[in-house]
Amino acid sequence: MEIKDNMKKEIEEIIKSALTNLGLSQDVVFTVEHPEDIKHGDYSSNVALIYSKEVGKNPRDLGQQIKDEIEKEKFLNIAKIEIAGAGFINFYLTKEFFTQKINQILEEGNNWGKNKILEGKKVMIEYTDPNPFKPFHIGHLMANAVGESISRIIEYSGADTIRANYQGDLGLHVAKAIYGLKEYGLPEESKSVSDKAIYIGQCYSKASNLYDDDPRVKNEIDLLNKKIYEQDKEIKDIYDWGRKITLEAFQAIYKFLDTNFDYYFFESEMVSIGTEIVKDNMEKIFEESNGAIVFDGQKYDSKLHTRVFINSQGIPTYEAKEIGLTLTKFEKENLDLSIVTTAIEQAEYMKVVQKAISLIYPEIEKKMKHITHGMMKLVSGKMSSRKGNIITGEALINDSVSVVLEKIKDRDFKEDDRKDISEKVGLSALRYSILKSHLGADIIYDFDKSISFDGDSGPYLQYTAVRANSILEKSKTFDLAKRKNTRREVSFLEKTLYQFPEIVEKSYINLEPHHIVKYLTELAGSFNVFYGQTKILAEENDCMEYDLKIVKSFYQTMKNGLYLLGIKIPDKM
Repeated sequence: MEIKDNMKKEIEEIIKSALTNLGLSQDVVFTVEHPEDIKHGDYSSNVALIYSKEVGKNPRDLGQQIKDEIEKEKFLNIAKIEIAGAGFINFYLTKEFFTQKINQILEEGNNWGKNKILEGKKVMIEYTDPNPFKPFHIGHLMANAVGESISRIIEYSGADTIRANYQGDLGLHVAKAIYGLKEYGLPEESKSVSDKAIYIGQCYSKASNLYDDDPRVKNEIDLLNKKIYEQDKEIKDIYDWGRKITLEAFQAIYKFLDTNFDYYFFESEMVSIGTEIVKDNMEKIFEESNGAIVFDGQKYDSKLHTRVFINSQGIPTYEAKEIGLTLTKFEKENLDLSIVTTAIEQAEYMKVVQKAISLIYPEIEKKMKHITHGMMKLVSGKMSSRKGNIITGEALINDSVSVVLEKIKDRDFKEDDRKDISEKVGLSALRYSILKSHLGADIIYDFDKSISFDGDSGPYLQYTAVRANSILEKSKTFDLAKRKNTRREVSFLEKTLYQFPEIVEKSYINLEPHHIVKYLTELAGSFNVFYGQTKILAEENDCMEYDLKIVKSFYQTMKNGLYLLGIKIPDKM
């Protein structure tokens, strides 16, 4: 029996064929979706409601016509078709379809859910992007969670996926940090890299406040900023030291986050490239204004604004360096697509930069995509590394791990297991909290809810997967020879499992990981219902072999789905 990788697409094609046979055009867009209530079928289409206006027929009557046309041909995977409500066409799949899907999940294993949409394509994703000399704050954790998940979704869609990290080692923030280090001195050499990086961030924060309040300090920091761009030997040693320390601290965080970048780009490398491109396109694209070089976006689009690309002191801004970075990416790799993820605050800035790039490199601009995510906030409000009221990413990670350790302190675990569990569960709490909302939405981080082992959380998904694996381990002592019957009714869990590839594809098309979060949460719920209603390992269960296949398929699907979120399953919890 043939099992289609995507039944939704097959049903869409079946409906389109029926429309053609009925002499109806295919210009009208209709949907094929899973109904909220499984009593209404495995798929439901509004095609009759949409076309009824065009042909002037009652939707139910038209739905019946389409149904009759479809039923002229026998489709192996469709058990029955019904007309419901105002004219919805509901499709019910065969029991054999679900049985074969369970077998397919087990056969494909870690490849279950993958597709070939981007096969042969090369895609670079830039994300995380912390700035040396400043703290790695929880906003960077958010950026990392989003970028890593999107990278994995793109990998699952068949692309050659390249991860990039763009780090700002030039700019006013560096001058402020160096001013603070010169003013307050270097930390003790005996301190850890992490503590030294925290100290540098504190120096930056203090200097930022002075910059706003003291004109003398502002002048000194502005002068330092110019010296940094000019690579003045006077500040080279302290600059090199601060850059090295903060990058080492970042690297330790990337390791914990299980993120491996293929490219580390730096603003210092983009200065000359971006400056040259801007100057080469003076008059044609850029123009002089009050001693600076600007791009007037409103000339091309009334929704855009003017941005400075080289300031009146001759120093290139983020905008100029962004052009240099874009060109460098495409020169390093022959990309089919370049994706940049940033906070939503940078959306308007990036629109102006991308418009300028479109005028210089139109072929490159066509291959660019900018994704924005919301801001991560404390209950007390927005964080600011300049003001110093931030929680560092490292501190939040450590706090999450510590809370999990406290929760499992009375469990009989070996020390290595305790460490593994606390780290995997602590990270899952963070990533789930970040990824469960659609991109663009701000997150008010709720620490207690994120660590919960019940309901809407990463630890809940991990715990449910561990429970499933425990059943599989216990089943090894059973003789399955006389327990080979398949289930008499298709379970809701089976009806949820087979949808995973559709969710992966939807997540790629929208570049939205929250679809996977929602699906996995519903999947965990359906497993717990199945577990509660089924005596899987009972001696009298003559469907035990098939039930265990369902459990194993659930574990595999949960494992693959959590991988796409950057979450690992502990061996025990």
